[in-house]
Amino acid sequence: MNDSEYMAQALAEAQKGVGRTSPNPPVGCVIVNGGVVVGRGFHPRAGEPHAEVFALREAGERARGATAYVTLEPCSHHGRTPPCADALIAAGISRVVVAAGDPNPQVNGRGLAKLRAAGITVETGVLEAEAVRQQAGFRSLVTRGRPYVIYKYAMTLDGKTAAHGEGNGPVSGPEARARVMRWRDECDAIAVGARTALLDDPQLSTRGIDGGRDPRPVLFDPEGHIPAHARAIREGAVLVLQEGRRSPLERDPRVTVIRPHSLPHALEQLAALGISTLLLEGGATLASAFFEAGLIDELRVFIAPKLLGAGLSPLVGPTRSLHAAQGLDVWNVERVGDDVLVTGSLAL
Repeated sequence: MNDSEYMAQALAEAQKGVGRTSPNPPVGCVIVNGGVVVGRGFHPRAGEPHAEVFALREAGERARGATAYVTLEPCSHHGRTPPCADALIAAGISRVVVAAGDPNPQVNGRGLAKLRAAGITVETGVLEAEAVRQQAGFRSLVTRGRPYVIYKYAMTLDGKTAAHGEGNGPVSGPEARARVMRWRDECDAIAVGARTALLDDPQLSTRGIDGGRDPRPVLFDPEGHIPAHARAIREGAVLVLQEGRRSPLERDPRVTVIRPHSLPHALEQLAALGISTLLLEGGATLASAFFEAGLIDELRVFIAPKLLGAGLSPLVGPTRSLHAAQGLDVWNVERVGDDVLVTGSLAL
């Protein structure tokens, strides 16, 4: 196996911690000696040992002279845990292959420099794009001070997300809906607007996933109309209110209330609560506000093999010409059941 194949295994290890490590990044490590994997590890949650430590524990003496594949630059500073760079050096690792550098100013090249100063061969950039995407929430917190925002929706072939009035049901099929449950499990928080919360009363949970972790509900309710008995209200819920407005949810000890002066400010306040990834599942009004503010980082769109005719669109707002349409940098197109999933980012 080559470096890319071993790094792919390290990324698979890191994936086990996705959605559970915030505000830390998900990180994986694989240790290889003589062509044999002797240690694996991932970072399970903030405050617990990092991926390298778990992999070194499993490897034991077999770590001496081995190569460590790590999805993120090993830390070089004392935080909640000791520096991982020091642990790799003490274990006698002879070569470290890193997918991506750490943008944290406390690290940012210092971990690599410490390893090289100890005589360890260091190589970087192996499956870097994949690692950066996996660490998107952490990187957004560190470099922008706000969560990474993913807008997910399902629409028909003619671009409708629902019918007008009554008679609505799921647009996408069961396989697509199961995929969404996985995404919820992997994100720190899930956001909807007041209209969605009032009309649909969603649970915003990871129903159907064994061992699933429900994301924190974030309810954008500027006027304070969402009732205290809404099904999304649980421990960790966040209510986004307009300044000067009141809500019955303010008296609920499970709910954190924030009153931002703008949408960007709301994301800054969510970041202060440790939220690094936000799955946007609200209706067109909330999504359009994020879109017009340039706050959507990633799109995940299911296209169902259906035609509806008159119906609701995924975005509303001022009319644009096709010359002014926002392009999409497509990362992946795949079939999920009978639906097609398009994933990408808004082109710069």
